[in-house]
Amino acid sequence: MEPIRLGMVGGGQGAFIGGVHRIAARLDGQYALVAGALSSDPVRAAASAAELGLARSYDDYRQMAAREARRKDGIQAVAIVTPNHMHAGPAIEFLKRGIHVICDKPLTATMAEAKRLAKVAEASKGLFILTHNYTGYPLIRQARAMIAAGDLGALRLVQVEYAQDWLTEAVASKQADWRTDPLRSGLGGALGDIGTHAWNLAAFVTGMEPEALAADLSSFVPGRALDDNAHVMLRYPGGAKGMLWASQVAPGNENGLRLRVYGAKGGLEWEQENPNRLWFTPFGEPKRLLTRNGAGALPEAQRVSRVPPGHPEGYLEGFANIYTEAARAIRAHEAGEARPEGVLFPGLSDGISGMRFVAACVQSAKRNAAWVAP
Repeated sequence: MEPIRLGMVGGGQGAFIGGVHRIAARLDGQYALVAGALSSDPVRAAASAAELGLARSYDDYRQMAAREARRKDGIQAVAIVTPNHMHAGPAIEFLKRGIHVICDKPLTATMAEAKRLAKVAEASKGLFILTHNYTGYPLIRQARAMIAAGDLGALRLVQVEYAQDWLTEAVASKQADWRTDPLRSGLGGALGDIGTHAWNLAAFVTGMEPEALAADLSSFVPGRALDDNAHVMLRYPGGAKGMLWASQVAPGNENGLRLRVYGAKGGLEWEQENPNRLWFTPFGEPKRLLTRNGAGALPEAQRVSRVPPGHPEGYLEGFANIYTEAARAIRAHEAGEARPEGVLFPGLSDGISGMRFVAACVQSAKRNAAWVAP
């Protein structure tokens, strides 16, 4: 089986997430990176391509999309790993040519861009995949399956948080600069960067999205134009309640994504920094520790696990699961077949939901934490 020919937009020298995507793409041998427009600076783009051994380096994504679409050996898919304001343009250019798009989150910087991208994606022959990578963790798939099976009973409480500390003070770096710039990040700071992950994870696991939210946003660092801390209350259809906390100014927290879900019959607890452990507590019984690929592992979790229990899997493997699930869908799509059973990854609707979440939080905060519909 030939690997899928992959291109990349962004991810050149000095970029963090580009390297993560490249590792994820090649981990299961499903892709071969053959082309890239790795930087908006042509000199840096060429130097970055040379470091990676890419024969086909382009000065910009428009040139890349046009030329690759004309080649018999052109790319079949492209990974977009740019700052938020540069998601929509490249995605649209490649989708118009029927090239599959694997895009980093959030979907875009603005709702107007998101709507324009959605219109193109719905008419394209290419698939659109959004890399909310935490949905690829095996025990997140386990939690989703358990809730769907009714193991927790009717859901009552959803608590999700994503806490970091790296922006506790003003930081001068490439990664910090664009994330705190409204022109490049969009309406949300911490909201868009990590809050969308928390929002997506809660929805993925519970199968529910809130019907209303109330947000209190803060920019604690003087001069910072976007939020660096968000407290959001959530109301779900059917009466369940929730809270979402996203912060990049919480000292002592490195990548503290945590999800807790409680129902009438029991509860689940999971932490990203210990991703191979899931606590399940049936009401009135002792806590039960479920481990990745261990006793009690469900098929939904086993199919995205690579090694036996006790061997840690985490961030890179979760990312790779999204890429591999996307590869299965791409191969089926190009063969004119239905998506294989069980293949699961975030897509356009998840991206639109994240954009609505950010916009609703900003609207609510401006109205003194009023309840609004996302």
